[in-house]
Amino acid sequence: MVVGLHEKGLFNWTEWAESLSRQLHQPGTAVDGSDYYECWVRALEDLLRERAVAADADIGELQKSWQRAAEATPHGSPIVLDNDPQRSGC
Repeated sequence: MVVGLHEKGLFNWTEWAESLSRQLHQPGTAVDGSDYYECWVRALEDLLRERAVAADADIGELQKSWQRAAEATPHGSPIVLDNDPQRSGC
């Protein structure tokens, strides 16, 4: 997703690296890097907010939709947003 958004010109690699670095250096971040993925997601969310691509509410709703889709997807099948039982043909 980050590569795709970069290729579309939403941000350059320096901006991405700075956003990720800010998250990785937040107080309380795991020294062993076990929360790297969470930092990566927060860095992307920050860039989406800064560029006015998505608001907090939109990001939160999408997270919930992915969770519902994951829970509704049979084991071994790809998780897709269409599997969210509450998603209206968006």
